[in-house]
Amino acid sequence: MYLAFLDFIGNIDWVLIAQLTMLAAVVIAGPVVIFALYALRGDL
Repeated sequence: MYLAFLDFIGNIDWVLIAQLTMLAAVVIAGPVVIFALYALRGDL
């Protein structure tokens, strides 16, 4: 059971997970920055 879990961890594509995480961060950061500027009455 435990060895199967370690095998599953070894088969994870960490590069793909890192790329998807960075993509999600960029996609989320856009609207967050716009909302923050609007909330603080900032000027683009």
